[in-house]
Amino acid sequence: MFPSVYMTRALKGSGFFGLATMMVVGLYQFTLLAGGNGVPGWMIGGHAHLGVISILAIVMGFAVPALGITGRLRTAVTVMFIAGQWGIPGIVWLGEGFGLSFLMPTGFLWGIALILSMLIMFYKTITQDTELGGGPTGVAPADD
Repeated sequence: MFPSVYMTRALKGSGFFGLATMMVVGLYQFTLLAGGNGVPGWMIGGHAHLGVISILAIVMGFAVPALGITGRLRTAVTVMFIAGQWGIPGIVWLGEGFGLSFLMPTGFLWGIALILSMLIMFYKTITQDTELGGGPTGVAPADD
């Protein structure tokens, strides 16, 4: 199994790569519009989902260690979230855009993966014994 540090790197990296991908798709949409063509709805939907979920992947990359999620739960959150992050827009683009409509029902799988990762985060949030990140740091303030 991969060390825990790679799990949060995977979330953050997937988030930033997803945003870069979303921006490329956005530029392509702009070229379509600038050329006098319309942008297909399926392209807009996948673009929006990838952008929002990628931002959440970056946030998750910081939230997972902040909540002290370790071991198998950390792996589960990471794998399910990344699968959902790419699966949701991917099936929209492949299913509608490339005519592979038989893939569309897998949207439920990707959506459930995202929901389960969020429910693990919810569980860990409400079952923490102490507040994390809000206490004294042990560092004296600087004299200015």
